[in-house]
Amino acid sequence: MSNIKTKLDEWEVKDLEDNSSLRIYVESATELGNQSLPGIQVIYMGQYLTYEPLAVQRWAYQAYKTGRTEYLLEDKSWMAHEDQYIKNWLILGSPLKARVEVKSRTSSPKVREYILPFELDNE
Repeated sequence: MSNIKTKLDEWEVKDLEDNSSLRIYVESATELGNQSLPGIQVIYMGQYLTYEPLAVQRWAYQAYKTGRTEYLLEDKSWMAHEDQYIKNWLILGSPLKARVEVKSRTSSPKVREYILPFELDNE
């Protein structure tokens, strides 16, 4: 079977300071990761963040170790400035969710969540 990608969402947050914008594109795919399982990808600033079962299981373990149900993916986020950023989160629970939080210099934080198309095994 071939990988089928479907657009889930596309949005941007404008920065009136210099008329730029931070754009987010989210798509689902039928085959992601080493196991070729369904997942979603968040694309921003030329970066691809893939929420697939193996990666999410690793992030869920890190969240468990810190005692959190909302886990900030610091190495997968763009947080170069305090007043403008793109933060990517894994939200544990049922269902699992990906959260994207975007802020420009002239906007308040905008947040969108996406349900992941899989659950984790409790091994």
